[in-house]
Amino acid sequence: MTSLRRIFVLALACAPLILAADQLTGFPFQNETLRYRVNWPGGRSLGDVTLTAHKAGDGGWDFDMSTTVGIPVVPIADQYKASASGADLCSSTLQREISHGTKKVTEKTEFDQKKSQAQRQTLVPAGGGKSEFAIPTCARDALSFQYFARREMGQGRVPPAGKVFFGAGYEVKMVYAGAQDIPVAGKPVVTDHVNVGVKGPASDFSFEIFYARDPARTPLLIKIPVSIGTVSLELVR
Repeated sequence: MTSLRRIFVLALACAPLILAADQLTGFPFQNETLRYRVNWPGGRSLGDVTLTAHKAGDGGWDFDMSTTVGIPVVPIADQYKASASGADLCSSTLQREISHGTKKVTEKTEFDQKKSQAQRQTLVPAGGGKSEFAIPTCARDALSFQYFARREMGQGRVPPAGKVFFGAGYEVKMVYAGAQDIPVAGKPVVTDHVNVGVKGPASDFSFEIFYARDPARTPLLIKIPVSIGTVSLELVR
């Protein structure tokens, strides 16, 4: 079950977001708040995810993601906050407040892009320690990466493969799989289908994203395979 929760939460953070967008609305054109329904295999709704993008005063962006999912035995109630700067959304900070059943962990990663170094510190429980590690040019945390990926798709490009940070570093590769119709509000909608592969120190999994062909390149559906079936994230309109 621990591995299942890790794959589920990481996939949520890596996957670009769901939004019903009109022309030039939503990220990267304006602030937005997105809400999703999380469906368990078989169609049962187990919770929701809310994501917020807010343009900062310095020209960068602040991102929030809250997850409340009633996974049997160990429910998830997580909060993630990230900040990124510049047009390429290079990460400044990532804070993860993790609540999986009785397990509570809060940690913060600060990125020094000029020095190509990052520092990760556990704030809760106390005495969790800190570590430093090297980062590539314009390193991105998983929350910022999903917005970067969305912006790249809006410009007709699939983001290049590279390392994304979510506590540890994960190799992320997005592959365009062609146009595909999916049902949205009972009607077929043409989307761009992208497969995402994620590989880390103790994880190796993939999931699917279906992007709307709108200016914001809005994913309409995310499918996350797990051992007992497929978890889906659907836009709540």
